[in-house]
Amino acid sequence: MLSIAGVATLAVVLFAVPLGLVFERIQRGEELLRLQRDTVAATREIDIEPGLLDPIELPSDPKELAVYATDGRRIAGRGGPAVADDVVRQALETQAPADSSRGGRLVVAVPLVANERLTGVVRAERDDGEATTSAYERWWFLLGVAVGVVGLAIVAAVVLGRRLAQPLERLADAARRLGEGDFAVRAQSAGVREVDEVAGALNAAAGRLDDLVSRERAFSADASHQLRTPLTALRIELEAMELRDDAPPQLPAALAQVDRLQNTIDTLLAVARDAPRSANVAPLRELLDDAESRWRDPLTARGRSLRVRIEDPTMRAWASSSVLREIVDVLLDNAVRHGSGAVDVHARRIGGSVAVDVADEGGGPALDPEEVFIRRAGGHGIGLALARSLAHAEGGQLQLTRTGPPVFTLFLPSSDDGGQ
Repeated sequence: MLSIAGVATLAVVLFAVPLGLVFERIQRGEELLRLQRDTVAATREIDIEPGLLDPIELPSDPKELAVYATDGRRIAGRGGPAVADDVVRQALETQAPADSSRGGRLVVAVPLVANERLTGVVRAERDDGEATTSAYERWWFLLGVAVGVVGLAIVAAVVLGRRLAQPLERLADAARRLGEGDFAVRAQSAGVREVDEVAGALNAAAGRLDDLVSRERAFSADASHQLRTPLTALRIELEAMELRDDAPPQLPAALAQVDRLQNTIDTLLAVARDAPRSANVAPLRELLDDAESRWRDPLTARGRSLRVRIEDPTMRAWASSSVLREIVDVLLDNAVRHGSGAVDVHARRIGGSVAVDVADEGGGPALDPEEVFIRRAGGHGIGLALARSLAHAEGGQLQLTRTGPPVFTLFLPSSDDGGQ
């Protein structure tokens, strides 16, 4: 709308201003012509006879008329300077009418001829107020026409803008709903070829995503059933062995690993099914204390220490507790397997987010910080790639913020800031 209104305004200005100037010049030219005609008529009543002492008789309006001799002296009237000005001299030199418009005055000079001989010049002067008034009227008329044209252009722009914007708004709404997981949404036809092409592509993408997600959800449900059944059977066997008198001492650790595997499966399935997380708030103190209790012994067995620091014990993040636990376990497992020295876990605030740093004293990966999170051949890098995917699913980010010694940082929205 602004573009159309701007183009219309520019076109009107480029057309109206020169037209107004032409009108003004034409109007002033008509006034000069009228004054010249009146002066020519007045010359018929003026007679200059050289050598005669009779005063020169002037017609009406003596204040606006003046008669000049051929030597440039004013010899009658009071309507001009005592000595010939430029207009009078031009008429004397050319022996033809001359005119001028300046200083708000219209001036004409008409030569007097008797017996085919120049005897003098009659000079007439008049205020150009009438010409100015007429010019102003024409300017106001042009201004009214210009406002009307620009107004019609704005109305046309509004109509056209609505016709173009409404289909795009509906298309944006459909794309937004598709991004939120509503794969049944379909964009309506707008009657605009380009918009309909985009709508068709969006509808095709929605159909393919719906089919893909449906297959993945069906696979997730089948995998959940197939994995939980042997896990349940394994738990029953381990619990039965625990009841025997000769139960091995490793049974409690085995049962703990079964519980961890069960929690991991539940977490991954919940993320794959895109379960709502709007009400999930994870208390960092409890989660990190639990992680410390589970990972201190494996690190101690390797002669390494684990330190957990929390900047504010009340910090909470908008995330699923099970998902956050899985990410922290992946980072700690990576520090145990590939790092060295003490492991430090530090939770802190940063802007409207909370950050959890997991650092060790090792040399760090030899890869680019982004390549660390890429799955590689032979199954390497799956844990970190999975942890980053889980972080993105919770609206956060996982980055390698320092390569050596390595520091992995998990950024999550803080529940204290409305979960933005």
